[in-house]
Amino acid sequence: MGSFDLSYASSFKGGSETFLRNVFENILKTYLRKNPTAKTIWELVQSVDNEKICYDHFTFQTFKVEGYGIESLSSFFMDYGYKVEGGLDFPTKKLRVLTFSPPDIYVPDDGHGLGNGPLPRLVIAELFVDELSPESQEIIRKYLKPKGGKQAVLSSTLGSLIWEKPTSTDFQQLAKESDFAAWVLVHGYMMNHLAFSVDRLKHQFSDIKCIKEYLEEKGFELNNDGGILKVSQDGLLLQVSSISEKIAFEFADGVTETIPASYIEFTQRLVLPEFKDLPHNQIKEFHRRDGFDLGNAKNILESARFTSDV
Repeated sequence: MGSFDLSYASSFKGGSETFLRNVFENILKTYLRKNPTAKTIWELVQSVDNEKICYDHFTFQTFKVEGYGIESLSSFFMDYGYKVEGGLDFPTKKLRVLTFSPPDIYVPDDGHGLGNGPLPRLVIAELFVDELSPESQEIIRKYLKPKGGKQAVLSSTLGSLIWEKPTSTDFQQLAKESDFAAWVLVHGYMMNHLAFSVDRLKHQFSDIKCIKEYLEEKGFELNNDGGILKVSQDGLLLQVSSISEKIAFEFADGVTETIPASYIEFTQRLVLPEFKDLPHNQIKEFHRRDGFDLGNAKNILESARFTSDV
């Protein structure tokens, strides 16, 4: 997945850049191991024109219960220089999302992947458990032990639940009220999805419309909520995501169900209007649209929706 060439690591503030990149590498390995369709897409993108990939963001989901919410993950990354960039609220889903920008590090012109490419933004969501029904609250709190959230990053790298594997009855009860809650109960801190940085791709995939057409031709199911190509209100943030694949999961009571796992996304950030006349070879990341869009995010959340077979 790329060697770790950190000859310029001295520009990194907040600890060992090598260690942070290794953490991300293991989070990625776990995600790819548990999501075969996402891995296939990940490999296909790199196989066309020997494309060198970079990541726009990594996304995680949490329960807002004592010690298990956003901070259980963000505190580690903020120790390594990540900063809160913005936030999004989804009142009807009882969710809050915080986005984090990576530390300012040196990235060589040919830097790519997690070895020496740009570090991904982070998107971490939390579910307001206290706003769920008493039945759902009881189920969630039954599994979460005091101080367990301190192991969030380790859980994400290993792909192992901090709490005991749930029963199918508890899972199905949660799924009736909240897809998000049911997903977190069975997957925990596993990365919910990654997003490729389309504007950093060099060949035919440097246009997100080409990616959309390619994935459709290959028969991958794409999220069509709000249209397959999701466009922000200002027209400068373009996103396409797959639908989460379904995997077999054996619950603690021996029942095996087919449940949604993770998905994969492509994000293209267009050049801001005030920089539109810059020569292409002079365009840097800060010349492009930053942040996220509430409308796009609402639709992308549906990529992991549950269906009637759950």
